[in-house]
Amino acid sequence: MRIELLTTGTELLLGTTQNTHGAWLGQELFKLGLRIQRQVTVPDGPAVEAAMADAVEEADVLIVTGGLGPTSDDLTRESIAAVLGLEMVEDELALRTLLAFFAQRGKVMADANRKQAMVPVGADVLPNANGTAPGLYLPPRLSGGRNCAVFLLPGPPSELYPMVQGEVLPRLKALSGLEVVPAMLEMRFVGVGESDFHQGVDEELTGIAGLEVGYCARLGEVDLRLVGTEEAIAAGREIALREFAAELVSEDGATLEEAVVRLLAAQGKTVATAESCTGGLIANRITDVSGSSEVFRYGYVTYANEAKRDLLGVRWEDLEEHGAVSEPVARQMAEGALRNADADVAVAVTGIAGPTGGSKEKPVGTVFIAVAVKGGETRVVRQLHPRSRVSFKRAVSQAALDLVRREVA
Repeated sequence: MRIELLTTGTELLLGTTQNTHGAWLGQELFKLGLRIQRQVTVPDGPAVEAAMADAVEEADVLIVTGGLGPTSDDLTRESIAAVLGLEMVEDELALRTLLAFFAQRGKVMADANRKQAMVPVGADVLPNANGTAPGLYLPPRLSGGRNCAVFLLPGPPSELYPMVQGEVLPRLKALSGLEVVPAMLEMRFVGVGESDFHQGVDEELTGIAGLEVGYCARLGEVDLRLVGTEEAIAAGREIALREFAAELVSEDGATLEEAVVRLLAAQGKTVATAESCTGGLIANRITDVSGSSEVFRYGYVTYANEAKRDLLGVRWEDLEEHGAVSEPVARQMAEGALRNADADVAVAVTGIAGPTGGSKEKPVGTVFIAVAVKGGETRVVRQLHPRSRVSFKRAVSQAALDLVRREVA
């Protein structure tokens, strides 16, 4: 089935509201073995009708979000009626539902809301228990020779998600007629990029019959997506692990920080952080994970040299001789955090985020990362991440968490 998603709303194009509908709907549809073939975003107003006219000519299913409100620029209903040549009528049940919605809240419905009860002739009204805008379903027969089913859905996620799950997915399942849903495995790797897979195993992966291979790269990590039969996926997984087992973080969508918390919890170990250049980002990522309270001990943000000395016991003479961004300071930061927090593992970072502060010996992007282990040796690595300040902090936090993961794996 060719499924198109049309998201409407000027705020989405201005960037004041993040458009998350495509990602969420894509995941929900894939559970049925379906995929979105194209996603288009248009502003409120006349552009909606033009986008609809294009979509119904190409798609088997058109899903539209937004534009069902009571204001003058909410034209989704009127637009689909115009495209399909359908008359608009007031639906009595939809009107009664609207009136009841306001009455339950002790309010009088404004006249503008009455337009939300207008529907194209022949459309099914989809109830909305979480807002005033009912959804609409126009079966393929209403589109004439185009044979395109159309869903008009509210934009707010709190209204959209329940309606999709309760009203849209059952209809799509019936329309598709699919009985066998393809399996999918997403393997998340850290410290390896798309080019590494292309050079290492991509040719072998794409040579497996019945296997679809895809990649999604982010800063410091890449997801390998395998879609197909269980046998094909197993063969692809074996090839990927043969080359990149050490870089594998998860096979269930877990993030790097979630993987770290899981490993620590499984071993009954605790962790502490000492951060300079990342300003607490490593601790923040760890504590974003549910259950982190069982493994996270202390988080030190020692930006100033005095803080490194007073809180972590870094020797002042080493700060003066080697500088704050150095191997001896990173080592002492990690060991001080380990000692003070009475943790099993501690990670420390000190670097130059830029855009100023670099030198020939230590250019912008230089960072020292240290991992100290109770009863073991402290490991220090020097890396270079010449990026923007924000990207530098993210890359360093990624590298630090991965070093912890490898230490406790």
